[in-house]
Amino acid sequence: MENKLSHKKAAILGIQHLLAMYSGAVTVPLLIGTALNFSEDQMTYLISIDIFMCGLATFLQLLRNRYFGIGLPVILGCAIQAVEPLKMIGRNFSIATMYGAIIVAGIFTMLVAGQFARIRKLFPPVVTGTLITVIGLTLIPIAIVDIGGGAATAKDFGNLPNLGIGFLTVAIILVCQIWGKGFIRSIAVLIGLVLGSTIAWAFGMVSLNPVMSADWVHVPRPFYFGLPQFEWSSSLTMIIISLVSMVESTGVYFALGSILNKELSTEDLKKGYRAEGLAAVFGGIFNTFPYTTFSQNVGLLELSGIKTKTPIYWSAAFMMILGLFPKAGALATIIPTPVLGGAMVFMFSMISVQGIRMLIKIDFTNEKNLIIMAVSMGLGLGVSVYSNIFQFLPQALQLLLANGIVIASISAVLLNLILNGLHQEN
Repeated sequence: MENKLSHKKAAILGIQHLLAMYSGAVTVPLLIGTALNFSEDQMTYLISIDIFMCGLATFLQLLRNRYFGIGLPVILGCAIQAVEPLKMIGRNFSIATMYGAIIVAGIFTMLVAGQFARIRKLFPPVVTGTLITVIGLTLIPIAIVDIGGGAATAKDFGNLPNLGIGFLTVAIILVCQIWGKGFIRSIAVLIGLVLGSTIAWAFGMVSLNPVMSADWVHVPRPFYFGLPQFEWSSSLTMIIISLVSMVESTGVYFALGSILNKELSTEDLKKGYRAEGLAAVFGGIFNTFPYTTFSQNVGLLELSGIKTKTPIYWSAAFMMILGLFPKAGALATIIPTPVLGGAMVFMFSMISVQGIRMLIKIDFTNEKNLIIMAVSMGLGLGVSVYSNIFQFLPQALQLLLANGIVIASISAVLLNLILNGLHQEN
């Protein structure tokens, strides 16, 4: 497959992957920068260099060597679960403390990668299938909110223009998937994004102001916000977040392995975790954020049918280029939120379908497996909807338990150990 894919087609697929992750990648700097009252210049740096670092972090995972890199077609982006903790650290201490904590968490991840990878026996098909299904199901509501306009509390949420362009994007992708052939079918999401945005522009739903106001060139600068400062509670908080990211990444790694029919070894997982830790260290140095594996691009691999690393290399290169030229990068920000939502519905749903495929392999006559699936999915989805259920617990526990994917992971692993034992595979 890799040899048959021309660089031109791989580059187009790379753009599709970039557009699929771009919204999630820029959300983190926008939320944190706004909360900490960053200036316009600081926000410009934060967003553009963040995209640059997403590309660098992705390269670290792709370039498998003896020390780091899982070598799978995976894209890394900002860890969304880090937003609230980083805002809290920045407000209560300083921006420098925030980045010091990111560096400490990255070093911690690299140091424990080997030990964490050895628990892979805790992830048989009933656990990984449940986890991957929950990952997709917890992401789908985000896509639906985007179709409605991006903010469920907004007065114009779900208005006819938003719904029209969102579901039109869904229809375009569906047409390409059903009646498209060959390469057209593999770039169905990209076609939906481009045509959806073009139609939205014709109806006045697209503003070119972000492109006009962006700088032409921006160069990465280490310690842009000053030298890092280190404070123990802030560092511990980010270490907890790094553990959350490692649990989520484990599920994504296994999803990729399932799609590629590749059995992941302990060494594979260790190098994957190390790459994420190293990316977090670079994030702290260049004053961006911790990075983790993006789930939405897993669904895109399944949709496109192209499962090689070549398009991901192109996507990583494009991200680094966009990070150096903010005007070019700003082009991706003008895609209307409902258009992104329409595309995400497909990709997030495909993640759940992949999890269901894995669950088909288990023994459904075993009631223990049914209990593991039912309880874990119920807890994971329930917590995702009402994460404030843990609001009276200590802050550290809230950071850990308010994530539905983590709750589902903990539940599935513990229930499988209790009911099936460590060596049960089905």
